[in-house]
Amino acid sequence: MEISTGKTGNEADKEVTESISVLQVSEIKAEEQKVVKPEKNTSTSKAVDEMDSEIAESSENVEHKTIEMLDYADFSLEDLVAELGKLVKENKVQNITNNVNAIKQAFHVKYGEILKVEKEKFLELGGNIVDFQYSNPTKSTYNSILYDFKIKRNEFYASQEKQLNDNLQAKLGLIEELKHLIDNAEGATMYKMFKDIQNRWTKIGLIPRVKYNDTWRTYQHHVERFYDLLHLSNDLRDLDFKHNLEEKLKLVTRAEELAESDDVNAAFKELQVLHKLWKEDVGPIAAEQRDEVWDRFSEATRKVHDKRHDFFKDMKSKYEGNVEKKLAVIAEIEALDTSKNLTRIDWQKSIKELEVLRNKFSEIKQVPREKSDLIWAKYKEATRKFNVDKNNYFKLVKHEHLDNLNKKKSLIDQAVAIKDSEDWDTATEIMKKIQMEWKKIGHVPQKYSDKLWKEFKDACNHYFDRFHQQQDAGTKLELDVFSKKKELLAEIKEAIDNKTEITINSLKEYVKKWRELGRVPHEMKHIEVKFNKLLDKIVEENSIDKQAIEMIKFENLVNSYIEQKNYRKLDSEQLFVRRKIDETFKEIQQLENNIGFISNVSDDNPLVVNVRNQINVYKDKLEVWKAKLDYLRQLDY
Repeated sequence: MEISTGKTGNEADKEVTESISVLQVSEIKAEEQKVVKPEKNTSTSKAVDEMDSEIAESSENVEHKTIEMLDYADFSLEDLVAELGKLVKENKVQNITNNVNAIKQAFHVKYGEILKVEKEKFLELGGNIVDFQYSNPTKSTYNSILYDFKIKRNEFYASQEKQLNDNLQAKLGLIEELKHLIDNAEGATMYKMFKDIQNRWTKIGLIPRVKYNDTWRTYQHHVERFYDLLHLSNDLRDLDFKHNLEEKLKLVTRAEELAESDDVNAAFKELQVLHKLWKEDVGPIAAEQRDEVWDRFSEATRKVHDKRHDFFKDMKSKYEGNVEKKLAVIAEIEALDTSKNLTRIDWQKSIKELEVLRNKFSEIKQVPREKSDLIWAKYKEATRKFNVDKNNYFKLVKHEHLDNLNKKKSLIDQAVAIKDSEDWDTATEIMKKIQMEWKKIGHVPQKYSDKLWKEFKDACNHYFDRFHQQQDAGTKLELDVFSKKKELLAEIKEAIDNKTEITINSLKEYVKKWRELGRVPHEMKHIEVKFNKLLDKIVEENSIDKQAIEMIKFENLVNSYIEQKNYRKLDSEQLFVRRKIDETFKEIQQLENNIGFISNVSDDNPLVVNVRNQINVYKDKLEVWKAKLDYLRQLDY
């Protein structure tokens, strides 16, 4: 019967040994003492003993499926629990022990960090450390899954221990049958009965490793006793001896070939198989040939053993060099400076740098076994520190994304609220402002990004589709306005060309007509420039006060803003006028101060006259700016 075990040798052997009767153990030892062992060279004996130990070690081992070991240090607490649950549910316990241990280690580190933060919060709020308690649903789930794993593992071990014990008892029983067969030999049936015992022996599964060699040697001793009892002329015995000799010589030949192989690990593994075949599959040979054949097999074993020993001695020296290499890489990982990482791009660059160092660490070959755990612990601690900083950053980013999510939802609500508005000027300004704010807001969680953008785009498109339809309808009217303004321009130009006197009142009438005609298309705004140039020409060719025409042009501009409901332009214009008043007043003060510094000079001095003229010009300008401000103040908008 084939069995499997995931339990350590010491745990299994202890209970199996306790279950074997004292009588059975003593009988095995007694029979072992009867086996005549040839004298062996010390190094050869050592090599054979090592091979026996390896085979005995494998007597409890089972083939098990290797589960991929992931980098659990990068997992979140929830992902660790999910992975643990998946492993326990979908795999045999003997296949996942290493993975479970790695998950436990990663979980304890991450949960410890959470516990530390919660404890600090508790103390900051004035709590007493002895009263601190913290429960976490993820931890509860983790404990439950781990408990299930331990139950399954214990059940598995108990089953394996029982099976090992049962198999040992079965083999001891066969040894007793073989002894009985030898002691009560019946020539007609004994060979058939012997073959039946051999067949049943090979079908019995694994036994405790500490009993493997003694049990096999005792069995082999009695097998040889059986053959020795057969008469020398017994054809069946001779045929068996001949067949067994052929098989053992094949094993010897192959072992000697392995002794010359350069692949010492492969040679050693195959030699283990040969020794197992020698013990379990191939029977004894004639007594006079046993020592010679065994010595050849043992000598080949010694050579493989020595080559393997030298190989590992050389590898250990190389492994020592790898220690320094791996420590150097760990130092590079520890030196990674993430303190200045402010953006996702910064972190992506650091993550790539770490990945390069991880690959560099992995490419370095093995280190001595006694230093392996220490090196690995240093490596994991270095990467853990990096991962903690990285995770803290992305937690912050996650909070920012959620904040951005709320901001974008608010903008969507605003856009939806005005998408059907017919207050075109106001709604358009608001919609453009919303669009600008949307662009300034950063990323949102990926799973919401497309949905939010669609909602926002649909609301904006709905409004601007309506807006453009309204504009298209208004374009015909504006084109008509443009035609009428061209006609008015032609009328004014004709009056100028005919030298017709244009008074201030006539000028005001032109401006009034112009404004009442309304707006022209945006791309035809140049007609406004032409109109203002004609006004300037009228002032030049007629006795009209320049300040008066300046105010007429200003009032025309301001009134056009009012008609367009462009209140932002009106506010900007008022700020501009106030600033010009301040600048002009300061210029007047500066010029008056300059005159004060000029002493003992008559009033008709050219310098003084020039400065006073400048002051008068600025005072006239100041009056115009004040008049403009008064006009803006009296507006109701």
